[in-house]
Amino acid sequence: MVNSFAAIGALSVAPARSPDSTIDLERERARVLAAADRYVKERPITVTASHSPRSAGGLHDFFSEGDYWWPDPTNPDGPYIQRDGMSNPANFDDHRKALMRLSVQVPALVAAWQLTKDAKYAARAEDHLRAWFITPETRMNPNLQYAQAIHGRVTGRGTGIIDTIHLVEVARAIERIDLNGAPGWTAADGKSVRAWFTEYLTWMTTHPYGIAERDAKNNHGTCWIVQVAAFAHLTGDRTLLREMRERYRTVVVPNQIAADGSFPEELRRTKPYGYSLFNLEAMSTICQILSTPEENLWTFQLPDGRGITRALEYMVPFVRDKKTWPKPPDVMYDKEWPMRQSSLLFGGLALHRADYVALWQSLPADSDVEEVIRNFFIRQPVLWLD
Repeated sequence: MVNSFAAIGALSVAPARSPDSTIDLERERARVLAAADRYVKERPITVTASHSPRSAGGLHDFFSEGDYWWPDPTNPDGPYIQRDGMSNPANFDDHRKALMRLSVQVPALVAAWQLTKDAKYAARAEDHLRAWFITPETRMNPNLQYAQAIHGRVTGRGTGIIDTIHLVEVARAIERIDLNGAPGWTAADGKSVRAWFTEYLTWMTTHPYGIAERDAKNNHGTCWIVQVAAFAHLTGDRTLLREMRERYRTVVVPNQIAADGSFPEELRRTKPYGYSLFNLEAMSTICQILSTPEENLWTFQLPDGRGITRALEYMVPFVRDKKTWPKPPDVMYDKEWPMRQSSLLFGGLALHRADYVALWQSLPADSDVEEVIRNFFIRQPVLWLD
């Protein structure tokens, strides 16, 4: 039985004792190894493997295009127009796919190494990390200046920063590799990777795109905090960690959680169910990364009771029985949700809710649907559990 969460290294979070819930670790082990045995055979693919002529950046710059933007039927050669919730399959997404591949493979490989201590898994994970963050010929530049561009309108946007939500679990995997002494991983490797994330944090917290994303009033603002928290935890930036705790308490909770625990900014979208789950995942990950014995974000609430506990209480019944969801079905991918939401596991253990953990255990752990992979960014509980 899993008894607690543990963060990694000196920047530890408060351990949360598990209720009397059993997580099937043998099933989890089989799942992890089955995936890792596939991934160990695959070489790294970074942003330098493909380039779009529509990108204003260079070979090492991440480039993506806004999902919901389409050619204007009345002006086919002019600026694109928006169709909210409807993804345009013709937009360039090779870099996003490469980043998602990294986010799927590295955590699985590191989880497999953690479970077996078989060096082959660590070695392949290290290959990916060096290719993306160290090797001059293949590394990605540490900024997202050209993400979620819109043809005929902008070469990049702050909203593109959400694309690196997929580095959150990669950062956790790096901590496991570094602090658990993975074979082949040198002090120089660790220093170089942390330097990349330090530079990216500087860009995220100072560039106008980063400031705009920080100030977004929906899941984008939440995911900005998740990323800063995860990367600051990796780099040891205690100042940023403290600032993110404060921003969660004073900005996110008051402005995003309604009295009933719902997320109004997500409910007004064309995919309210999926967006609500996604925002809950992000908030729960914030609480998991940033909680300390002195500042437990899981139990934090405003005087009127709003906080992560109320948000979970609102959404969990609709995870348990989706037919009771009061809003119209999502315009795309409605049947793909819910998955094995980490908010149920994190919240279940932190808040002593055995029913949340049991519900988490009952849901699908993996999907081959690209949209699900994109919006389901915590996949390896082995990396997050003691």
